[in-house]
Amino acid sequence: MADEVVLPIPNLTLPQHFFSLSTPSLERLHENARAELLKGIEADQMAPYYRLVTSAGALPLDAALLGSMEQANAEELQKIDDRLAEAEKTEGESEISDALKAKANHLTRIGDKDLAVAAQKLALEKTPGLGSRIDIALTLIRVGFFFGDNQLITDYLSKAEKFIEEGGDWDRRNRLKVYRGLHAISIRQFKTGAELLLDALSTFTATELIPYNDFVALTVIVNVLTLKRVDLKKKLIAAPEVIAALPEIPVLGDLVNNLYDCHYSKFFIALATLEQMYLLPSRLLAPHTRYYVREMRILAYSQLLESYRSLTLDSLSGAFGVSVEFVDSELSRFIANGRLHCRIDKVHGVVETTRPSLKNAQYEKVVKQGDVLLNSIQRLSKVLY
Repeated sequence: MADEVVLPIPNLTLPQHFFSLSTPSLERLHENARAELLKGIEADQMAPYYRLVTSAGALPLDAALLGSMEQANAEELQKIDDRLAEAEKTEGESEISDALKAKANHLTRIGDKDLAVAAQKLALEKTPGLGSRIDIALTLIRVGFFFGDNQLITDYLSKAEKFIEEGGDWDRRNRLKVYRGLHAISIRQFKTGAELLLDALSTFTATELIPYNDFVALTVIVNVLTLKRVDLKKKLIAAPEVIAALPEIPVLGDLVNNLYDCHYSKFFIALATLEQMYLLPSRLLAPHTRYYVREMRILAYSQLLESYRSLTLDSLSGAFGVSVEFVDSELSRFIANGRLHCRIDKVHGVVETTRPSLKNAQYEKVVKQGDVLLNSIQRLSKVLY
């Protein structure tokens, strides 16, 4: 196998189906998820992973199917072990490395986490080529994504970055951006993740990690939250890749265009639709759904309030297509948390914008940084004297 060929192992669509089946509120997706999960398991003869999902109750256990897959796994593993033994006896370093990688990839494909990780680490240790070492590190990261192992992901993202710095090629550098971006999003570092995905948008090739349309959708979802309005049109709405993909995911077009065009009632509808269609059903985004929806609403409120010194509660509720009571309650909560700079005059039914003083903010920044500098100087003086 050429180094440039990236095997889509393990199959990262399967944990999404497993997640759907494990979430009672996603019952509408269960029938399709059950069929697709079983289909993927049978296609790759994933006996160890089948044991895992059946023990969790996601699929019923078919003993005959499990037995046939385990037999096929054992036969394939025996062939690879025989080839490895022959290579160690009569062939060179390159052939031994190829056999070790074949064994590691087989264990990765069938979803045997512990054995796969151990085999991939051994292959990494015995493989001389830098490109192949990067590919093995990326495979270990995918194993981490597959099983939700953040420590494995973090460890091998660091190794992959180190290998890339030593001389990784253009394609692998771009793949790594996507891997780093997905990990950043998974731990709610949305700004970092958004920048990485947007940077990889025009050069995306990492289909072994995420399908292209899902990648574009994720790029739009996180960047609409993190980009400034002036950059939203230039970097996202006008991007050819986004323009080409939005007809297939119209709710994202509604979300980003209505926010940019200040059609807030339509934006709220699109946000609610996105929550139900994309965020809650997503294994990656579901843990962050409440945070994302809240931040998007704050963004919309801030965008409208920045344009006016004051607005009536009636006009605000009309702009967002919600009741006065809802706006009053939500703004009160965001104001109390310091997320919106305004105040509500309930007597006159008015929301007044209170822009923070730029000079005060600069003064506070100088004081804070000055304290940090003085503390550093004091610690240094103790070391020196």
